[in-house]
Amino acid sequence: MSHDALFEFEYESDERALLIFRSVEQEIGEINDDRSQTTVERDGNRVIVRVSADDLVALRAAMNTWQTLVGVAERVSKIGDDSLPPTNQ
Repeated sequence: MSHDALFEFEYESDERALLIFRSVEQEIGEINDDRSQTTVERDGNRVIVRVSADDLVALRAAMNTWQTLVGVAERVSKIGDDSLPPTNQ
């Protein structure tokens, strides 16, 4: 039996979604194991993470991993924004 989870992260812009997507997509293949598989895609201003696992323990572990990876990417991108000088509008 397969267990599945879907996460959709929505951002204020396509550019932010692309930044987050590029940050986490490189982990595909590095984290997958025999019991879980994950795909990451971007659709406009959304990043979509799909996790599939053979059992609930593997599903929970993979979900925690990918939520953490996205969270770190979000925090780092925010730090980058905060370090930029203000723009004159």
